[in-house]
Amino acid sequence: MSKKPMLIARRTFLAGMNVSAGGLALAFFTGQKPTSEPTGQPGPKPRTSSQAEENASPGLNPNVFVHVAADGLVTIVCHRSEMGQGIRSSLPVLIADELGADMARVKIVQADGDPVYGDQNTDGSNSVRSIYEEMRRVGATARVMLISAAARRWKVAPEQCEARDHVVIHRASNRTLGFGELALEAGKLPVPKPAAVVLRPKAELRRAGGPLPLLDGPAYVNGSATFGADIRLPGMLIAVIARPPVVGGRVVKYDASRALAIPGVKRVIELPAPKPPYMFQSWGGIAVLAENTWAAMRGRAALDITWDHGDNAKYDSERFRQELTASVRAPGMPVRNVGDADAALAKAARLIEAEYHVPHLPHVSMEPPVALARVQDGTCEVWAPTQNPQAARTEAARALGLPPEKVQVHVTFLGGGFGRKSKADFVSEVVLLAREAGTPVRVQWTREDDVQHDYYNTVSTQLLSAGLDERGKVVAWRHRTAFPPIGSTFAPVNRPGEGDLQQGVLDLALAVPNVRAEACEANAHVRIGWLRSVYNIFHAFSVNSFIDEIAHARGEDTRDVLLEVLGPPRLSSLEELGIKNLRNYGASLDAHPVNVGRLRHVIERVTQLSRWSERKKEGRALGLAAHRSFVSYTAVVASVVRDAAGKIRVDEAWIVADAGTVINPDRVRAQMEGSVIFGMSLALYGGVTMKGGMTEQSNFRDVRLVRIAEVPRKIHVEIIQSDAAPGGVGEPGVPPVAPAIANAVFALTGTRVRELPISKALQV
Repeated sequence: MSKKPMLIARRTFLAGMNVSAGGLALAFFTGQKPTSEPTGQPGPKPRTSSQAEENASPGLNPNVFVHVAADGLVTIVCHRSEMGQGIRSSLPVLIADELGADMARVKIVQADGDPVYGDQNTDGSNSVRSIYEEMRRVGATARVMLISAAARRWKVAPEQCEARDHVVIHRASNRTLGFGELALEAGKLPVPKPAAVVLRPKAELRRAGGPLPLLDGPAYVNGSATFGADIRLPGMLIAVIARPPVVGGRVVKYDASRALAIPGVKRVIELPAPKPPYMFQSWGGIAVLAENTWAAMRGRAALDITWDHGDNAKYDSERFRQELTASVRAPGMPVRNVGDADAALAKAARLIEAEYHVPHLPHVSMEPPVALARVQDGTCEVWAPTQNPQAARTEAARALGLPPEKVQVHVTFLGGGFGRKSKADFVSEVVLLAREAGTPVRVQWTREDDVQHDYYNTVSTQLLSAGLDERGKVVAWRHRTAFPPIGSTFAPVNRPGEGDLQQGVLDLALAVPNVRAEACEANAHVRIGWLRSVYNIFHAFSVNSFIDEIAHARGEDTRDVLLEVLGPPRLSSLEELGIKNLRNYGASLDAHPVNVGRLRHVIERVTQLSRWSERKKEGRALGLAAHRSFVSYTAVVASVVRDAAGKIRVDEAWIVADAGTVINPDRVRAQMEGSVIFGMSLALYGGVTMKGGMTEQSNFRDVRLVRIAEVPRKIHVEIIQSDAAPGGVGEPGVPPVAPAIANAVFALTGTRVRELPISKALQV
């Protein structure tokens, strides 16, 4: 989850600024002050003089986010990772708009992993929502200083000037000075007080909120984009690793000679076995280092390893499901309470109960984990497609026993991530091997490695109970949920906590007089991690499926019952929710309240777009679902049909999203389209299972994803125009997809889906 930006004292702010006669160098920090002075270029700090000479421009000094050069070039550092979501096409444009820069004269630099940039974790759908105003202020501060320099030269009041199109204009005389002409003078000025830095009216943000090009698109198409496996260093070796097939397993014996006999294989290295809690440690096992990937893979296959599988060898998915079922059928730890749900359920005229199950879900991003490292002279340099470069830096330092400042992490493009690449285990592996080998090493994961050694989205079972009065109105609601939480990867814990249950349990607004939620016990036997939308996946599945079941039991329209259960438009207070606190994805409740009106609106809009009310007359099987997550609101309607072979397929989908203020509508639209396809994969095919502690699946032959011929013939997307504070985008579109499909399947077939994937019960 994102960290709430820290208010920074003026003294701390000034300490982060570097102003010199060489130009304007602006640093702006969001919560952490720099650990060292910037060192010679805009963007990532160089480690060698040659890099500094190559990147330095005449008369420039370094900065953190924005640099205005004497030749007019504006350099903007993107400190978040680009994995197809277009963040390098969004945040820099926002800064440039506030500055008044011409994007044709802007250079974007990717930041290394360093606390000087504040929070760099590209996760939790927070890259815009958590730093929107701070990034605007970065550009605005530079603008104020450029205007002040121009006003001094013209001997006029700064209020008479404005900055746009890469120049400062004196409105009365129409005189202009280019940014480059002013950079030297602006660099000599004192940094303005925060109160003097006024953000532009939103109407003056000329690009943000409108159609923006995907700046990195040409590089993706022509092959010049640099991903993790594209980096080459002289003398480097390629490593593949035989990791323990069961978490916590250890090597008993192996035959290195057989691997070394394969042409191209140079080294066989045993990695240290990790100790729980596993966090981001190396998985252990045996690494084969070779001149090329094929030789390394052949060498690994020849190792003939005997394993001690350890305590988790007893882990069996079917048996564990029975444990989860037993857990939710007994009272758990209360985490939310309004009225007396147990008593109301006992007195209800009608009781409806349903149990839902979702298996472990793998990430299977297009690009499997990969990292390259060079360790020499007490320093370490890493190149990796990481979502969290600071975590990668910290883990590399820990593994090597080095101070973090001796480690540099360069961020490449990511071929997808979905949360997998926030974990730094593959970086831990590569730095250990590079140190041992004494030469640069690239660790390359195969697809089988990726599937079988993942930080899976957790398995879950939920039991929902609703009490109806004589009129069919819901008067009691109880939600029991059991799943091994992500925290189990970092510390011993066997039940979800408040931060976990904000995702669709604590923040679920209900116009029901008696509500109770309980967290039930579940022990982890694999490494658990976050995957795109995390616990919202199974909480949205259960809640929306259950409301559809209530509607069917009442013989009423699902939309009407859903709106009734949510209640009238309002801001739900903590008291109404029956909780003492809500982490709210790291956002304040003042800026991002639980807004039932916004959730109702996306439901009403998506059902209008899909002609929901005419579905029966037109012979269509539609399913509806809606959810609040990452402080945004989304609703989905899915249409399912049987094809000529009798298989069920999703032929059309509608998704409406209210993510508050939007910088890049085209990227948001693409994220919503991708969410539908991602959610379809989870709904129809998703999941891995364990037998004897080992993951039974290994590649796309048994970890199915939606293929191009299965994608709906049309995905309709509507983005609600809003002045609300920015919400999340990358994840909120996913949670309603699976329940919308499951509800549509029921409408088509009469078969109620309470377990994912749907393919387990039906032909899809």
